[in-house]
Amino acid sequence: MRMMYCNACGKKLKMQHDVLLEDAFEAKKQWGFFSKKDMKLHSFVLCEECYDRITAQFVIPPDVSEVTEL
Repeated sequence: MRMMYCNACGKKLKMQHDVLLEDAFEAKKQWGFFSKKDMKLHSFVLCEECYDRITAQFVIPPDVSEVTEL
């Protein structure tokens, strides 16, 4: 059974039968040339509360658009 946690606050995210029962932000970045992290893959998960808290600190907010279909 897979477990998911918010990397920022450590909150255990609700899952049932390996299905996430609450939404979360999942990020992956494969670093390449011109980076001190070349050839590394970083990934993390943020719960919605931590996503809101972190993005509220951005000088330039994330682009947000409406989605009509999932």
